[in-house]
Amino acid sequence: MFKKHQIYKIDNYNMLTVVVQGKTLIVREISDQWGEDCHTFVSRQEMLHWAKNRYRAEEFVGREDELAEIMHNLKEV
Repeated sequence: MFKKHQIYKIDNYNMLTVVVQGKTLIVREISDQWGEDCHTFVSRQEMLHWAKNRYRAEEFVGREDELAEIMHNLKEV
C-alpha cells in the first residue's frame, strides 16, 4: 500500500508529491520549465536535506510563506 502526499500543486505542470513505499520515499517534482524529476530517498532526513538545498530561502524572497508551507508539508510526510 502506497501513501501519496501532495506537497504543493499550482497546476498540472507545477507540483511536488511524495509517495511513501514502506521505508522508501519517492519525491516526484513536475515543472513546466524542467519536466518531471524523480528522487528516491531511504529516510526522511535525507529527503529534508535535499529539500533544504533544493528550496533555498534566496529563491523565495517575498514568498517566505510559500517556502514555509513547502517545508512544513515535507516534514509532515
